[in-house]
Amino acid sequence: MTRAQQIGVVLGLAIVTALTILRASDPGIFKLIRGVTFDEYQRLVPRTFEPMPVRVIDIDEASLHEFGQWPWPRDRMALLVNRLSEMGASAIAFDILFAEPDRLSPRNVVRDVAGVDPSLAEKLPDNDEIFARSIAEKPIVLGFGLSNEGNYRPPVKAGFAFTGESPVSAPPYLGASTPLRPQLEANAAGLGHISLNPGNPSPVVRAVPLFLTDGEQLYPNLAIEALRVAQGASTYVLSGAPDRAGIMTSVKIGDFVVPLTAAGELWLYVTPDRAERYISARQVLAAEGASPDVAAAIDGSIVFVGTSAAGLQDIRVTALGENVPGVSLHAQAVEQILSGRFLSRPDWADGLEILMIAVLGCLLVGVTTFVSPAVALACGLLITAMALVASWLSFLYAGLLLDPLAPIISGSITHFASTSFRILVIDRERREVRRAFGHYLSPSLLHRIEHSRDALRLGGDDRELTVMFVDVRSFTEISERLAPTAVVAFLNTLLDALSRHVVANEGTLDKFIGDSIMAFWNAPVDVADHEIKAVRAALAMRETLAELNAGDAFGFGFGQQVGIGIGIHTGLACVGNMGAKTRFNYSAVGDAVNVAARLESCCKEVGFDILISDSTARSVPGMALIEAGAIPLKGKSSRTQILAVVGDERVAASAEFAALAVVHEQLTQALHSHSKNTRKLIGTAKLRAAQVIGGLAEFYQRISGRSDHFREVPDGFEKSVAD
Repeated sequence: MTRAQQIGVVLGLAIVTALTILRASDPGIFKLIRGVTFDEYQRLVPRTFEPMPVRVIDIDEASLHEFGQWPWPRDRMALLVNRLSEMGASAIAFDILFAEPDRLSPRNVVRDVAGVDPSLAEKLPDNDEIFARSIAEKPIVLGFGLSNEGNYRPPVKAGFAFTGESPVSAPPYLGASTPLRPQLEANAAGLGHISLNPGNPSPVVRAVPLFLTDGEQLYPNLAIEALRVAQGASTYVLSGAPDRAGIMTSVKIGDFVVPLTAAGELWLYVTPDRAERYISARQVLAAEGASPDVAAAIDGSIVFVGTSAAGLQDIRVTALGENVPGVSLHAQAVEQILSGRFLSRPDWADGLEILMIAVLGCLLVGVTTFVSPAVALACGLLITAMALVASWLSFLYAGLLLDPLAPIISGSITHFASTSFRILVIDRERREVRRAFGHYLSPSLLHRIEHSRDALRLGGDDRELTVMFVDVRSFTEISERLAPTAVVAFLNTLLDALSRHVVANEGTLDKFIGDSIMAFWNAPVDVADHEIKAVRAALAMRETLAELNAGDAFGFGFGQQVGIGIGIHTGLACVGNMGAKTRFNYSAVGDAVNVAARLESCCKEVGFDILISDSTARSVPGMALIEAGAIPLKGKSSRTQILAVVGDERVAASAEFAALAVVHEQLTQALHSHSKNTRKLIGTAKLRAAQVIGGLAEFYQRISGRSDHFREVPDGFEKSVAD
């Protein structure tokens, strides 16, 4: 095992350990992902709706339209109870709070009227008393809610028996509840809490706590209290862990045994919402009495009374993504118990998932490090498929909720980290080779070679290029007074600083020729505005050289200034791989290359550091350019018009350059016409130029000796500049 592999294994195992600890702590994101996964399982295979003796008496929009807004007077609720009892309901559970006195009671209404004899109020009926009498001796279960104020807790109507260790501390804590009307509370056969997901921030109701606790007493929820009352049972038989307190495993309610989570929750296995589950309260309270079909549906059923009216805000979200009345979830809980179709997440599920993360993570680290990332990816995909299949089959055939995503996500993170380490460290030799070639080739050329199978073949293409040559002035004199190693150090410092501007402006470095640089633009890939980018690179080189001289970067002393000449030309050239089949260079040849080289040589004669041809100048109209004459170039039958690059667009827009341009135009006309005013104009131009750039002094010093360069203008030049 190499050292790099050892490091990879250690880092991989550290990541696996961190992920294992993270899963063991079970943060909220893991719970959310787990819940969404189990929701998807239910959506794929929801619990089948079966006719059950469970009904919801729905205070729906039609009922409100028939009998008026909510809350209804409690004498109407008493009528509802009497009607349901007469039809044979085995239990009637109200998902409604009766905490305040009935404000519509005649006694309360009259008592609040000013000037009415109080004794008269006492003679009037009280709706709360009417409702209390109606529920007495009947299988009525009232609901109570949780409260953040006070310390009231309702009485418990049932007994509790335990097997195993005490599970009293397992359920969610009940600090206080909303007090019910004393008469109603006393006459009810059962009391149950109506909270579906207390303390759970998720809007989806996935599990319902069947019990709450205050640390000493357990309080059942509305659904199981209705089931207990319907059976005439008096006691809940709770099973706890045999060797550990504070854990619930199941509850026996009459003839039914219900598996629970450790906190006493029932995982809801819901059906799609069905109209058969609901009976409108309007049908029960009809003046002519309920229809035979309604009476038959109520007979022997556990009835939950609640509301689906949107304005009463008791709408919940199921695992199927449906918005349903909260009362229907109490009904579905009882349906589920009666059907015997349960979902469970066993105690060992968390341990199994944590173990899977650790074991599979170690396996992926080993395979990625010692075999290959491709094999590790194949193993990861196989593990993913197996985890999904095992989890799905466990749900489908056993109702077990096993989370496949935590191991899958952790395995993916482990695989990604191990693969990234291998790419970044173990395979660094490949990057070092690329880095080595990067010293010789531009990034764009290197990219082309990497992505084109034809890139390493001999041959070339004709393309329009902007070619640049850079040369050091007086290099022979410099090299004569320096040792060879000092010459190399000088060139490395200078050429490195200058060549960076080529790459920064999307150019291709062709070659270094002694003290010279050859570069070009628009190959091997198209470069928009390549003429402008070449000129910008030249201006940046000028600034960089000035900084190097000012800081004595070459160690020559502050009196010794290094100068360069730059020639730029745009034209057609052949660019491609040239040389032998086994050793070649990517380069450009053609007339455009020769012209650029000649322009660089002309910098000495002209006395300026950056010269461009008129073909380049036509594509950089915003730059600060001045005419430098028409110069005969070696190998060219006619003269070539050249221009000096004074500065960029900012300089071109300055008032100082505008003044210089006017004087320079007058000077070129004077040179063309042999005017006697030439010497005076040269002096004026020097003064104007000093306000723009210092390098123009030598240019104007030599211009009088080059007057013949301004007397012959190449054909088409005046027209091209005018365009």
